[in-house]
Amino acid sequence: MTETITCGLLIKQINDALEKRANNMLRPARLTVTQLGALLALDRAPNGNLTMKDMERELHVAQSTTVGIMSRLEQKGFVESFGDTADRRVKRVRITEEGAQMCAMARENMAAEDRFLMSIFSPEEQEEFLAQLQKLQKHLN
Repeated sequence: MTETITCGLLIKQINDALEKRANNMLRPARLTVTQLGALLALDRAPNGNLTMKDMERELHVAQSTTVGIMSRLEQKGFVESFGDTADRRVKRVRITEEGAQMCAMARENMAAEDRFLMSIFSPEEQEEFLAQLQKLQKHLN
């Protein structure tokens, strides 16, 4: 009996393979894909800092998960936490210089990985492939 290959299954398999490749590349830096996502969110943020509540929204995870991610990043020296001067109940987190350097290196690696992924397509196919992916992503959101 032959299993039908579906679009959703292929996307899941591609996602799993990409995540595995990314985690393998990040292992020497002691980071996971999720942790890198948090660093990149902070690196994009005004003044390089966000409230923990903002981090929850950025990462689409629960408060307890966010606390764990930020705690591990702080232990590694990539972020530092501090109290909000306007509201002592609010905890903020900011990226450190080491964290910002990690983001710069990660962006270079992501660009190289993107070039690798797209290298199997002609320039015309690349354009069409990206357009179709964007169409699918828009349809799902």
